[in-house]
Amino acid sequence: MRDGYKFSHWGVPTQEKKDGMVYVEGIKTWITDFAQNPYAIEWLRFEADSPMHELVQKMPHVAYEVENLNEALADQKVIVPPFPVGENLTCAFIDGGGFSVELMEFKK
Repeated sequence: MRDGYKFSHWGVPTQEKKDGMVYVEGIKTWITDFAQNPYAIEWLRFEADSPMHELVQKMPHVAYEVENLNEALADQKVIVPPFPVGENLTCAFIDGGGFSVELMEFKK
């Protein structure tokens, strides 16, 4: 694992509605709170017109917290540019070699 990356969760796409899903309007995606799952799993259900990259919509992803998102993205193939999730979190996705990796920066 790269220096400065802290494991956060696994993201798993689903077609099913899961208890506790909330809608993230900017990415047209329903998600569960991975912090409430004993295995750190975030379920994602995408609207038909979601702008999320195909890798994110079709394959599970791994997510890491980073101190500085812009620095972490500097030498990466970005497949979903940074976007806000609420007031305290910004996320982006990179191509991890045929699967997606989510990088997350929390405001301090």
